[in-house]
Amino acid sequence: MFEPLDPLLHSELRLAVISILISVEEADFVYLREKTGATAGNLSVQINKLNEAGYIKVERGFIGKRTRTVCKISSKGIDAFEKYVEALKSYLDPRDRTD
Repeated sequence: MFEPLDPLLHSELRLAVISILISVEEADFVYLREKTGATAGNLSVQINKLNEAGYIKVERGFIGKRTRTVCKISSKGIDAFEKYVEALKSYLDPRDRTD
């Protein structure tokens, strides 16, 4: 049997954001937009979904007159990512499935 995949992380852009955040202490919105190639609007929506789920923490502030959004992965997000990766492995190695 295949392990169920977390539908929140199964989105390509949300998975990309989590994958980036798991390897850095924090990342600002501009960095995430550049790394993912996403539009600002789509990235904003996906960040909000991850934040609402508790997978990331979002801090909004200002640098001078410019707004700055910084994202950090939460412990819940790390757990969800690790479970997602483990579940994905069940799709790759048929010997791990219990049919």
